[in-house]
Amino acid sequence: MKTETRLQEMSDFLKTKRSRIHPHMVGLPAGTRRRTPGLRREEVAQLAGVSTTWYTWLEQGRDIKVSASVLDAVSNALQLNTDERKYLFALAMEEGVKSSELDEEEAIISPSLNKILKELQYCPTIITDRKCHIVGWNQAAANVFLDFEQVEDEQRNLIYLVFARKELRSLAVNWEHFVKGFLAIFRTYYGQYVADPWYSDFIEKMEKDFPEFQELWNESEVSSAPEVLIEFRHGKAGKMLFNLTSLQVQGNHDLRCSVYTPVEDTNTENKLKKLMERTR
Repeated sequence: MKTETRLQEMSDFLKTKRSRIHPHMVGLPAGTRRRTPGLRREEVAQLAGVSTTWYTWLEQGRDIKVSASVLDAVSNALQLNTDERKYLFALAMEEGVKSSELDEEEAIISPSLNKILKELQYCPTIITDRKCHIVGWNQAAANVFLDFEQVEDEQRNLIYLVFARKELRSLAVNWEHFVKGFLAIFRTYYGQYVADPWYSDFIEKMEKDFPEFQELWNESEVSSAPEVLIEFRHGKAGKMLFNLTSLQVQGNHDLRCSVYTPVEDTNTENKLKKLMERTR
């Protein structure tokens, strides 16, 4: 990622987070002449113990020197969670891995990981790499989502597919909630690999092709492993409820298992079994 792009992303991120902290959340009076819903820059600076000028420069994306202690103070002022702090540090201190250092060889699913996929027979599971490219899935996932084998390899990107394929748009009852979880994960990679131009190129293409992407992306959610309850309305199986658990796989490719576990005390697993029996 070019320095300008990295700093612009940091600027956008800080502005978004500042706008979501209301004065009463940090013990400040709201006042009567406030034009924005969130904190003012000078209020963030006051809370962080830095000068207003320095924080303004930081938020404007100027290429200034920062320290870990000051970034910690800013993170506290903006009430960032652990993942958001890591993201800010990666952008501000350019901690991302250089693109030349990345292992660009095709990710290979190990025999042990492949066995786990098969053992999760009635838990739709998808394995993705650091670019959210789908590199593995089980039969349950193919039945609930779509047959990824029929998708061209260059289009087999999870972020792209949830916007591009009507089957996935109509599957989730709350599509935006469904998508936000994946975008939050994708943003953690974006911050971690700020030197790889693939990310900025991909985001630019998504913003051009899908207007909704830009709106959701600008919310700047960051989460390395969101756990959410998702309701699907499957065309053949009807209402299905799953808990999504995201698991990181150790290795050079940052593989991630997204496991959809049928919610207990619902008929979801039985519906999935019947769906899979009909397609065998």
